[in-house]
Amino acid sequence: MPKPSSSFAGNVLKLVTGSVFAQGLGILVAPIVTRLFAPEAFGVAALFASITGIIGVLACFRYELAIMLPKTDEEAANLLGLSLFFVLIIIGISALIIFFTGDVIVNLLNSPELKKYLWLIPISVFVSGIFLALNYWNSRTKHFGRLSIARVVSSVATQATKLGAGFAGFVSGGVLIGTGILGQIVSTLVLGGQIWRDDRRLFKASIRWEKMIAGLKRHKKFPIYNTWSALLNTASQQLPTIMLAFYFSPKIVGFYALGKTVLSMPMSLVGGAVAQVFFQKASEAYNRTGNLSEVVEGVFKRLVSMGIFPILLLTVIGEDLFVVVFGQRWAEAGVYMQILGLWIFFQFISSPISTLFAVLEKQHYGLLFNTVLFVTRAASLIIGGMTGDVRFTLFLFASTGVACYGFLCFWLISKAGLPVMWAQYCIGKYSLYSSPLLIVIALAKWSLGVQKMEVLLLGLCCLGVYYFLVMRQDKELRKPVHSLFQRVGFIK
Repeated sequence: MPKPSSSFAGNVLKLVTGSVFAQGLGILVAPIVTRLFAPEAFGVAALFASITGIIGVLACFRYELAIMLPKTDEEAANLLGLSLFFVLIIIGISALIIFFTGDVIVNLLNSPELKKYLWLIPISVFVSGIFLALNYWNSRTKHFGRLSIARVVSSVATQATKLGAGFAGFVSGGVLIGTGILGQIVSTLVLGGQIWRDDRRLFKASIRWEKMIAGLKRHKKFPIYNTWSALLNTASQQLPTIMLAFYFSPKIVGFYALGKTVLSMPMSLVGGAVAQVFFQKASEAYNRTGNLSEVVEGVFKRLVSMGIFPILLLTVIGEDLFVVVFGQRWAEAGVYMQILGLWIFFQFISSPISTLFAVLEKQHYGLLFNTVLFVTRAASLIIGGMTGDVRFTLFLFASTGVACYGFLCFWLISKAGLPVMWAQYCIGKYSLYSSPLLIVIALAKWSLGVQKMEVLLLGLCCLGVYYFLVMRQDKELRKPVHSLFQRVGFIK
């Protein structure tokens, strides 16, 4: 089976290109959607996504991660088959749980409207589980362009349906849930169709029950350790949505959901692509030489350089951004985004390299980390929720996230053979680069009384200046950007 060859940055660019269009389309329609749908509708959709997210992480019993590791494609194909088999088991279990405990779930989340949509949970888990397994097979075969195509087609279908329903007067949380599932189905069909077209002969010749069982035994650490680690990690990610609903209301959940989505968007755009390519490159390097320092050094440096200024910028102008773009009723969501900024940054720089747990087969450490993360987050949300102050609750939550992900980041850096002081220097260096531009924006906002629109435009200009300076210093980052500009005809 042919495997395309490309540079790390080039593969990231392939994934980012599709994500830029998909998320760019979402950004373009978001100001319209937030004026059509109320915060309560976003809250119901966020609660649904939290439930399916927690169940969905178990869909393949984490055997999808093992697809990247074997030296032969035949063994990897059987791990793909094993992953898909577990998807069928999980949707059966999830259907039973929803049937017997649906009323309890709705009552705990203070969201009666959610009850009407619980039957869609197994469907969403089924589709997302298949996509998860196919996605890792796609990463193994280095056909990163396929995923970009799937994301683009999915985004067009989702956003078009969402806008059509909204303008027709259908503005419930169920519409947001339904369009989300539609996007999952479209992306899975597009990606699955391309994989089946190219690799069906390998699948038919290789996948056998006895080989799947052998793979199940060989990679048993994934379900034993990584399943619970991933479950705890996902549960801790979804915990704010659930706890805010329990202590406050779906409206507060809607504010949080939109704020976190906007805050995470630029991070997930790059971070998700980097994580996929990094996992493939790290697995390959470890199998070949056993040395990970070079791969980790390059990735970490670029994660910090790309992520730190946008996050710090959003912590300064978050409320201004939301009022201008989404309307006055979403100002509170902008405040939430300002509170959560540093947490998202440390998550962004540590999450892609956290795949080292799988590469080094040290999943038990991942389980320990995610246990601590879950406990500290739950404690912060419970303490904050009991005070009745949602902003203080989110501040406690963000503080525990910074502490946990900061520790994880430096620990992984050390395990890759790099000095922790180097990582701290890297963060400090790009923080210093960001400071003059941030000071200009802060002075314009708080001392000169500049209007919200002008503050937003100034922030965008400073963002462009920052990335121009970063690109000048990093030749590896300039190459894919230069290639992209050539493709679209901006330069020769």
